[in-house]
Order: sequence, then C-alpha cells, then structure tokens
Amino acid sequence: MSLGRTVVAADSGADAALALGVTPDAVIGDFDSLSEMARATLAPDTLHPIPEQDSTDFDKCLRNISSPLVIGIGFSGDRLDHQLAAYNTLVTHPHRRCILLGAEELLFLCPPSFAMTCEAGLPVSLFPMGAVEGISEGLRWPINGLNFAPDGRIGTSNETIGPLSLSVTSPKMLVILPECMLESVAEALLATRPAWPPA
Repeated sequence: MSLGRTVVAADSGADAALALGVTPDAVIGDFDSLSEMARATLAPDTLHPIPEQDSTDFDKCLRNISSPLVIGIGFSGDRLDHQLAAYNTLVTHPHRRCILLGAEELLFLCPPSFAMTCEAGLPVSLFPMGAVEGISEGLRWPINGLNFAPDGRIGTSNETIGPLSLSVTSPKMLVILPECMLESVAEALLATRPAWPPA
C-alpha cells in the first residue's frame, strides 16, 4: 500500500522535512517558527499562512487538507502539551480520518465502527477524551457495557485475541496500537463507512 504521496508541513515542520531531503508540497501554519531559510527555499505558492493564534498549526493543517486520510508525523514528540493539543484536534475534527504516527505507537480517533485483521497478542489501548461507550470483538478484556470517561474508566493495556472489531457511541475514543500496524490501520480506516460528522 502506498501512503503519503503529498507532504504538507505544519509551520516549522517544513524545516524538519527539508533537513530530511523532502520538499513539502504545502506549508500551513501561523509561521511563528518557520525559519527564514525554509521561507527562502520553498516556492511562494506552497506557503499558506494562517495568522490567527486561537488554534494549533496541526489544527490549521487538518481543517484545510482535502484527503481521505491524513498521517501526522512529529506530533508525539518532545512536548507533552503539544501532544495533548494534537489529541484534542482529532476530537475537534471527528469527520477527518487521521493517524498520528510516533516512533513506537500510532493513535487515531475511533470511527463509529472499526474492524482490522490482526494476530493475537497485539497491544491495544483505548483512551476516552469524553464520555463514550462501545462494544468490541477480539479483545482479551471486552468493553461491552462499560462507560468510559477521562475522569473515570479508561481502557489502557488491553490486547487482541484475534481480529479486532470496535464500535463506539461517540467520537471520543482514541485507539493506540503499535506503529508496525500503520498500513493495516490505514486500510481499515479507508474501508470504513464515512467518519463522524463535523463537530
């Protein structure tokens, strides 16, 4: 499966891309951290400044990219506050299919229904960003009949016993899997019915 044909950088993510020899197709953000070197290197028509400070650069990107699936890289890095803000953005834009890819794990907002073929013993964590219920198949500890909330029950440290199937009642459940499952998760998300409506 071919993933990531178009590269969109969030602000100074353009500098990181250029350092790896990748020229972004577009750069979106408030440009408060984009280097002068990057500005001079990139074609002017690839720069899309959005000067408002009420949203993060990731939020600006996600709401302005038109793609059936977005893979976000670099949003699980050095700063915990930026990481939490990225999770908030996923919940704020539930109609967008997006995977945040880290060095060892990936994370996405669970659509109304999600099904993926996988082997037994795969680590799975579910973290609610709001009140949500669900049903599952293929989890060692099923979630059927449980009420999840960030200040109540959470679903970390579960694992699969076979193919995984999840259905949730609201766009509030984050799913965390090993990063090696990227292609399988991407295929499963693209195969699902339309995601949640806009918040």
